[in-house]
Amino acid sequence: MTNSIREVPQSEGFLVIGSNTTENHPVIGSMIKNEVQNKKKKLVVVDPRRIELAKFADYYFPIRPGTNIAILNGFMHVIIKEGLYDKTFVETRTEGFDELKKTLEKYTPQYVAEICGLDNPDDIAVAARFMASVKPLALYYSMGITQFVSGVNGVKSTANLQMLLGNMGVAGGGVNPLRGQNNVQGACDMGALPASYPAYQPVASEDNKKKFEGLWGVTDLSTKPGFTLVEMMNAAHAGEIKAMYIMGENPVMSDPNQKHVMEALDNLELLVVQDIFLTETAQYAHVVLPACAFLEKEGTVTNTERRVQPMHRVLEPAPLVRDDWWITMQIANRMGAKWEYEEAKDIFAEIRKATPSYAGITYSRIEKELIQWPCPTMEHPGTQLLHRDTFSRGKGLFTAIEYTPPFEETDREYPLVLTTGRILPQFHTGTMSRNSKVLEETAPEGFVEVNPVDASDLDISDGELVSVSTRRGSIRIKAKVVERSKPNIVFIPFHFYESCANRLTVDCLDPACKIPEYKVCACKVEKIVV
Repeated sequence: MTNSIREVPQSEGFLVIGSNTTENHPVIGSMIKNEVQNKKKKLVVVDPRRIELAKFADYYFPIRPGTNIAILNGFMHVIIKEGLYDKTFVETRTEGFDELKKTLEKYTPQYVAEICGLDNPDDIAVAARFMASVKPLALYYSMGITQFVSGVNGVKSTANLQMLLGNMGVAGGGVNPLRGQNNVQGACDMGALPASYPAYQPVASEDNKKKFEGLWGVTDLSTKPGFTLVEMMNAAHAGEIKAMYIMGENPVMSDPNQKHVMEALDNLELLVVQDIFLTETAQYAHVVLPACAFLEKEGTVTNTERRVQPMHRVLEPAPLVRDDWWITMQIANRMGAKWEYEEAKDIFAEIRKATPSYAGITYSRIEKELIQWPCPTMEHPGTQLLHRDTFSRGKGLFTAIEYTPPFEETDREYPLVLTTGRILPQFHTGTMSRNSKVLEETAPEGFVEVNPVDASDLDISDGELVSVSTRRGSIRIKAKVVERSKPNIVFIPFHFYESCANRLTVDCLDPACKIPEYKVCACKVEKIVV
């Protein structure tokens, strides 16, 4: 996030796109809802499903899945054509405007409405004028922007819009991605990415190679980026990767094209899984290592607003259960390393040396202060707001982006669009939430949301067991006949192994960041005739 959670009350308006905020990020979602309901702040929602926030929106756009770039380009087309953009900000703090303007010329409301499946093109222009009139406007997005083959370009488009409106570097504005789990941001900061060291320092750099060889007392660090998760599975499937060590992840449930994942894991010579339960993935393992749950851990997490927070051990672990870092250290030392950490604080001391944006953060400070990186020195207070006076690259770069359709289009055999996501009572792959009696009683099984028009055409009743199929496989699941999605679009939550949505999803990747296109593929729904 360029901005902070505590700035929600400072926003005069909100654009929520590709984020079912009240269900997936309920604290932030409730804050936005409070501002809109009780303080009459303005809200635009863009989402294929009529999420809860859509009920409170001044403008709601039920776009086709995968058309985010088109509607963002449509908003910007109107803003530029009518001269509503922040001319001072654009002239003094950005570059690339002329190329952006040229690319956006064809994205008229009529053209965009046709791409996005919207009935009223005029609403695009009205909403664009409205967003230009509200300052500061905060933009919030989540996986409904990123999980496409055009995900990187979708993120760049959100930045284009907020720079155009002059909403960058101001309290209550910004581009605010909402992370899917509590330490996703921290994991990325620490270098849990195939192409970077901590603080996003590229592994391909010879200077970084020398820096980290010196810090760690090693030689011959590789300058070749590694594989992303789906690329690893492809390589395992092809026999090019022989072993995997999976920690706190459940790819049998969370990766696309589940059958392919299972075959890849079966093909490994060694699979080690380190987790708190015997997950669906752990059942394929040769070795399972029992790790601590969050209440049994000491350490830090970094949340979606870049805030570094302490974790304290509340419960003693069960016998034979150990900290993740301790288990990893034991394996490393048996393979020839000489790691000598005695507690989590020792690792954080190294983090401060490896990660310039964390250099001024200490355990004692985060016990008493709210600190967000970058915090380069002990005297630095941390950074609530990014890009206040300048961007890290100097001027903000507008990127001229064309809309590109999803990888898999519908056809006669697979006429419906499938999109996936989460529901409030369950979390991610269900590893924790499905072991909660209360949550499991609240939401015990999966469902496929089907519009009443499609249900009528298919002769499907609410609660009836149906078959949902794609080119990857089929599942049996109960139909939920609701108007939350438009006709020809169906939705399945991905938490449930018995009706696993990712048995159906496509494993095509964004060419830049290699994220899979979870949010859209072609499917068919069929009545099961007994």
